[in-house]
Parts: sequence; C-alpha cells; structure tokens
Amino acid sequence: MPSRGESRTALPAGLLPPGLMGRVRGIEIRTRKLAASGVAGNYRSVFRGSGIEFAEAREYVPGDDVRRIDWNVTARMGTPWVKEFVEERDLTVVSVVDRSPSMLAATPEGGRLRAAAELVALLGFSAAYNNDRTGLLLFSDGVDAFVRPRRGTRHVLRQVRDVLLADIEPGSGGGRGTAMAPALDHLSRVLRRRSVVFVISDFLTEGYAASLQTLARRHDVIALTLVDPLDLELPDVGLLDVLDAESGRRLVVDTGSRAVREAYREAAAERATERDLALSRAGVERVPIHLDADVVAPVASFFRRRA
Repeated sequence: MPSRGESRTALPAGLLPPGLMGRVRGIEIRTRKLAASGVAGNYRSVFRGSGIEFAEAREYVPGDDVRRIDWNVTARMGTPWVKEFVEERDLTVVSVVDRSPSMLAATPEGGRLRAAAELVALLGFSAAYNNDRTGLLLFSDGVDAFVRPRRGTRHVLRQVRDVLLADIEPGSGGGRGTAMAPALDHLSRVLRRRSVVFVISDFLTEGYAASLQTLARRHDVIALTLVDPLDLELPDVGLLDVLDAESGRRLVVDTGSRAVREAYREAAAERATERDLALSRAGVERVPIHLDADVVAPVASFFRRRA
C-alpha cells in the first residue's frame, strides 16, 4: 500500500511537537460547534443509560400503572402510592483507535489518524455535553495506551492530543504491525459496565472477529471504518514505488497497466466484503468514513438514523 514518504524525527520525551496544540484547538472549534448544533441531542436519543433508578414515591393518581404501586408506603399512608423512576444516564463511551503503520498510508490530502482525531473529538464532546464519561484505547500490534474514562471536555482534548501525537510521532509507543484482538480483549476485561465502544480503524488486519463478537455481546460496539481512495483503486500514474507500511517490503508497481489496476480493484473489493461480513457476524454496526469527504458527517447521520 502506498505510504507517506516524509522523514520523521523523534522528539525528546515530554516535548510536544510544534503546532500540535494548534491542531487540537482547530479540531476542538469545529467539533464543539457540530456537537452543540444538534449532534449531542441525537447522541442522547441514541445512547441511553444502562437502566433506571428509584427517585421518589408519590400518591397514586388515576391512570398510573398499578405495577408501580409501592406497597410498603401504601400500607403506612393508608392510600395508594407509586414509585417514580428516572433513567440512569451514566454512560461510558470509549474510542478504540488503530495507530498501526497502515493508518499512515493515505493520499496526501487525507490522513487516517487526522480523521480519527476529529471523530474522537466529536464523540467525546457529544458525550461530555451529556455528562457521560469518555475514554481512549490506542493500539497497534498490542495495547499501546489506555486512557481511563472520565468526565469533562479537558479529558476529551487530552484524547484528541494523544491521537494527533500518534500521527505526528508514529514511532512513539506504537508497534510495527496490527493486532486488534488484544485491544478488544483488554476492553472486555476492564469495562465492567455496559459501554458504548467506537472502533476507529482501517480494519486492514485479520484475527479480530471472535474478540469483536465477545465485546459486542456485552457492549454497544460501532465500527467506524476509515476508507482512503487508495484502498479502493490505484491511480494511473505510471511506475509507482510502493512500500508496505507494516512489513517494510518495497516493490515497483506499473499503475499504467489496466490489468494491474483491475486486479488491485478486485482484491480491494474482496477485502472490503470480507471485512463487512466479519463485522456483521459479530453483531457490529458499520459506519464507513471516506477520507476524501467530510469525516464527521457520517457519524452525525448515524446518530440521526438511529434516533
């Protein structure tokens, strides 16, 4: 797969790359506005709490459900009383972000991790506006980092920064390959209560289906699949020097050959079909995110559709 070819130099530990906070601020402004303009409201309609909790008892009025009668209070008061409940709104939303080398392979104007950062921000602010907790898990060939769920917009910005840092400094803590299963298994162990989990990845890997299915049995799991134009077909640009972002294998491809482009297109279509089938069998809803279009619009549409 074609990759970005620019050289990257590691920064000293603890030193943030120049311009990083400016990028975080830019994403914050854009996604806060989207969340405040209605996305957060649709989010609330879609993702409800894990149950209900008792609020108070009040005197029975005609039309109340007799199944809600509080017999202990009724016996004390001498008249019928019913229980009032409120929805338990305490939710946890976790973004699982793939930071493997294949996530750096994209057309120059694209960028999977840039898109992932915007998605983490939109999901995080929507959750924060509803006073829900948000967390982040970064993975490559294993679990690279886990930011435990907490409330607040500052916590959301920390997650956005961490994702962007992985884009700017891909060598800081990430592995060479992709292993999604250990990340999903880790979440299955640490998430004690039902949560909403967004898996943000190119899904250019295998061996994750069973772990994803296990996670989806207990939690609401949504796959945000990041699709770059180069994932689907090769442009006709003559001889192209291609580097496999994860194996390091390099080869020259003649993109001027119609047969080569057709073979690539067929292989890409087959890979996408296998991915979609694996997600469907795991009981996971898929939201395709195309990097050559508005990356947050599909999530907003998903919220409206589910609501």
